[in-house]
Amino acid sequence: MRIVIADDHPLVRGALRTSITALLGSVEIIEAGSFEELAPAFSGGDVDLVLLDLTMPGVQGFSGLLYLRASHPSTPVIVVSGNEDRTIIRRCIELGASGYIPKSLDGAAMGSAIREVLDGGSWTPDDVDLTAAPDAATSDMVRRLASLTPQQVRVLMMLSTGLLNKQIAYELSVSEATVKAHVSAILQKLDVDSRTQAVIAASKIAAGQWNSVQDTSA
Repeated sequence: MRIVIADDHPLVRGALRTSITALLGSVEIIEAGSFEELAPAFSGGDVDLVLLDLTMPGVQGFSGLLYLRASHPSTPVIVVSGNEDRTIIRRCIELGASGYIPKSLDGAAMGSAIREVLDGGSWTPDDVDLTAAPDAATSDMVRRLASLTPQQVRVLMMLSTGLLNKQIAYELSVSEATVKAHVSAILQKLDVDSRTQAVIAASKIAAGQWNSVQDTSA
């Protein structure tokens, strides 16, 4: 079994490693402290579970989760975060996370949550209501985000940091024409008209402001 822990805080990674070892015994655990370290973690073979922080370097809002769901759709992801906002938790589940563990949870409870997901289930705090169907705006945006390819998610992340097309091309080792094609596809899939609107939409997505994504004048 191979499990990836993606978090920029060594103490958190250590606590999660302890919980996993206590639960499963000897397993291969790969640690990633940034998004750049996350992608290579999959190069050594299949990954059975990813424990993902929402706010590590190279990741904005839900972008890390979006990337993983696009690039490794069969790998379950548990978001492990200090953010206990119930709306954020519901959004993560709507975007394909198999679980959401608050960092305030004790080690034994973390272990139980991890076991539940590894057994094919899902886990969130008891007071999170997942029975209500998302509103139309949320459903539409989840559908649009799910249509992005892994590379398009990366380009959108880089657009959000203010990088130019030529800078993105350099970072991704592709041609500028390829980046332009990705940007055009992103605009179409997010139903916006310009690069600026895509960046605004990305920032609103990160904040969970689904209803105002298309109102880029706000």
